[in-house]
Amino acid sequence: MLLIAGVVVGPRIFTSGKTIATTGGHGDPTNGYREGLVEDPGPEDGVVNSIADARKAVRYRYKNGADLIKITATGGVMSMAKNGQNPQFTEEVMRAIVNTANDYGMHVAAHAHGDEGMYRAVRSGVKTIEHGSIMKERTMKLMREKNTYLVPTISAGEHVAKMAGIPGYYPAIIIPKALEVGVQNKASTKKAYQMGVPIAFGTDAGVFPHGDNAGEFVYWDEIGIPPEYSIKSATITNAKLLNMNNLLGQIKKGFYADIIATNDSPTEDISTLLNIIFVMKNGEVYKK
Repeated sequence: MLLIAGVVVGPRIFTSGKTIATTGGHGDPTNGYREGLVEDPGPEDGVVNSIADARKAVRYRYKNGADLIKITATGGVMSMAKNGQNPQFTEEVMRAIVNTANDYGMHVAAHAHGDEGMYRAVRSGVKTIEHGSIMKERTMKLMREKNTYLVPTISAGEHVAKMAGIPGYYPAIIIPKALEVGVQNKASTKKAYQMGVPIAFGTDAGVFPHGDNAGEFVYWDEIGIPPEYSIKSATITNAKLLNMNNLLGQIKKGFYADIIATNDSPTEDISTLLNIIFVMKNGEVYKK
């Protein structure tokens, strides 16, 4: 890895900036703070409670260089709040976010564990559902109809469920959410795939250790998603979602030369992606 003046050359990043949440919702940065320590956060901080707030929050993120918008449509596991799956936005506010984002050439990704929140988000026009842990058939059918992508992040769910069994590893408020939500992701993803919901690749790394991301491919294989599909999801599909399908996702003339290699064929043994032996970014080799 090249190191120049204290700067490490890293991956190509497309960012949403600070996620957009509601007061007390998953993503409110003041959750768990003692009353009196902070003021009531607003759109600049990623907390909205009205259509006007929603539009302003999107425009702040555009102003600060975001490539897309992310909202927290339901509760979450790792936040200091008791509910991990309740809906946290009205459809009217989510539609304002989606419409404003579209005006600025951005799509919206929605963190969602519980079905009601993700159903509202899909109805409101979001492009991806991140996690989709407890998803009912009605939402799967709607996603298929509207071409909304599921980003499963099975790795994160499995990890938090495992860690929740270690005394003292998580604050007490997180443990029941980790046990309730984390273990359902594999089953929901399997059913969504079988129902024809389009699926994009993601991991939620950071909730579990960075560097273990490729384990997501193995989880997909375990639930019956073919290696060819998962590899396409991580390359061509994600490039399309980022509006970069003319530069990323393929080894092709005129594209960025972002290439990894393994000893064996991942289409025959997907676990070979756990051992990357070669890394090239934009034509420059970083591992060989």
